[in-house]
Amino acid sequence: MVSVTNVTKAFGDVVAVSDVSFTVGPGITALLGPNGAGKSTLFRMLCGLAAPTRGEVRVLGRDARTDVAVRGQIGLAPQQDALFDRLSALQFVSIAAEMHGVADPDTEARRVLDFVQLPVDDPKPVGSFSKGMRQRVKLATALVNDPAVLILDEPLTGLDPVQRRRMIELFNELGEAGKCLLVSSHVLDEVARLGSKVLVIAQGRLAAAGDYHDLRDLMDDRPHRIRVRVDDSRRFAAALIERGLVDGVSIGADLEIDTTDVDGFGRSVAPVAQALGVRLREVAPLDDDLESVFRYLVERR
Repeated sequence: MVSVTNVTKAFGDVVAVSDVSFTVGPGITALLGPNGAGKSTLFRMLCGLAAPTRGEVRVLGRDARTDVAVRGQIGLAPQQDALFDRLSALQFVSIAAEMHGVADPDTEARRVLDFVQLPVDDPKPVGSFSKGMRQRVKLATALVNDPAVLILDEPLTGLDPVQRRRMIELFNELGEAGKCLLVSSHVLDEVARLGSKVLVIAQGRLAAAGDYHDLRDLMDDRPHRIRVRVDDSRRFAAALIERGLVDGVSIGADLEIDTTDVDGFGRSVAPVAQALGVRLREVAPLDDDLESVFRYLVERR
């Protein structure tokens, strides 16, 4: 549904996005990267708001920069908080619906406000809304034209834990309905709840794309870190080192094992414990999470 091919975007001598290529289909894909990595610039090109210096951007097979029809299939919730503060939520979203040429703007505005769980007939101006409520107004505005592709730039910022959980539920509903969602965020534990599909941008370049569990497995230059809990830590650690099963061991309340041969370690850890006569209580990965993968990938650039 979204295709980016060898895209570069430069502002004078500053290269914001450098030779980025990826494709995205239905469902939720998270766009991760440090501040200044080029995420918002990439989103602007996807929406047709900026032209790439080089390369090609396609949404639903077309160029949003020149094709008005495909722009009507894109919903954007920008990071910038630019609402008409004197209008009510219904008035604001209705205007967006009219600008998209929606047949019944009021009905559609009511539908999407209800979907994002905002009171439809609340007369208060959006200028008096909390940050979380304003985020939901932006999402409703992005949805009012029933787009196939949703570009959501930091939509979880400013929401409390309950609002975040509900927003993530809404994203999952939309993804399951066949829409393509590109969601940028720096809140890694929240992104992990969105799903495992990620695009990682670092210094304007695509550091990795795919399922972050698979990406971790492909990092052969990074030893996996595993926590092992046994009754006799020192004797067990000595046995692992003697058998060449680990690259390093840290002995504390539990053992922290570094190994580049995860499969070999996994097959051997129980037999070693049995041979030593020690009780093996837990074996758990410590770096098979999004935060570790993100840190490793960014450090590589």
